[in-house]
Amino acid sequence: MRKLLTSESVAKGHPDKICDQISDSILDAYLEQDNNSRVACEVMVAGNSVNIAGEITSNATVDIEKIARETIYDIGYNNEEYGFNANTCEISIQINEQSSDIALGVDNSMESKDKSIDPYDKIGAGDQGIIFGYATDETEEYMPLPTVMARKIIEKLNEVRVTNKINYLRPDGKSQVTIEYKDGKPNRIDTVLVSTQHNPNVDLEQIRKDITEMVIKPVIGDDLIDENTKYLVNPTGRFVIGGPVSDVGLTGRKIIVDTYGGFAKHGGGAFSGKDASKVDRSASYMTRYIAKNIVAAGLAKEVEVGVAYAIGVARPVSVYVDSFNTGILDDDELTEIVLKEFDLRPKAIIDKLELQKPIFKQTAFYGHFGRNKEVFTWEKLDKVEDLKKYI
Repeated sequence: MRKLLTSESVAKGHPDKICDQISDSILDAYLEQDNNSRVACEVMVAGNSVNIAGEITSNATVDIEKIARETIYDIGYNNEEYGFNANTCEISIQINEQSSDIALGVDNSMESKDKSIDPYDKIGAGDQGIIFGYATDETEEYMPLPTVMARKIIEKLNEVRVTNKINYLRPDGKSQVTIEYKDGKPNRIDTVLVSTQHNPNVDLEQIRKDITEMVIKPVIGDDLIDENTKYLVNPTGRFVIGGPVSDVGLTGRKIIVDTYGGFAKHGGGAFSGKDASKVDRSASYMTRYIAKNIVAAGLAKEVEVGVAYAIGVARPVSVYVDSFNTGILDDDELTEIVLKEFDLRPKAIIDKLELQKPIFKQTAFYGHFGRNKEVFTWEKLDKVEDLKKYI
């Protein structure tokens, strides 16, 4: 059986990704001073303006405007010609404290009110939520191949821009990779799409040549290329106006780019700007950690782990494992293993994955999963040996 599967990625200068990076930069700034900070920070960018809103409870003192401007500057919006400029953009801030009604259930879970003496029962989930984690043995990153390739193309695009190897590029851009699968395995690359913002004084032929030779080909290699592989570079013919001048950006609007490129379910909750008491973020990291370790241990070739929470309740209301018929054990047995080997209570997740550290700005571009940064604790394979005993 053959089918075409596609994933996309977006550049650091994409309007939505600008917002994610500002939100997570603000979160990190609070965690640097107070690791118990409760942060839910949302950003909108449009034209040459930035709107920052949310609920923050913390003992820290943070210059939010300064952080926003520094983040925008680092992304590359530091030129008046772009229309959006870190130095001149208008910034509006509306920040309140976290609702006392929400804090009541987070700080003292239903279980702790029922006199539980287990410290991990004390903290309840910061909201209800449906969360999914995923892993596949398709790549060394335990991620789908189109997702990995799309992301690496965007990383390469940023590299040639900031090093000036291609000196006419601007910060905004997107990539998309379509791979033909045969009997569930990558068979050939069908289409590679790159749209990149550029200066007005460069012709399309030069852009297409440079991007194909200096960005696309070094990433995708030759193994899955054939005479029918298509390269689409700036197919509209022009991409001078970009960033917030061309499109409004919002925090949390690239949730599929952030996760598995459409290869797994998504509960709908975004990550950026949220501290780890919000299970949208922390439990998504934990379920990825579980799925990756299951696959690496050889218990299945592909796994999706699903968890659901109720606000103010520490223990999840449901847990399941789907191995897509690739498991050496059935899914009920895999679910029992997960419940035995992994603690899915919010406080336990936070402690296990060290999620009170200021590490989150790094997650706000190039995806939250499949990256081998030491601080991405949810990518560690330190449960593999424990899981192999079930084989």
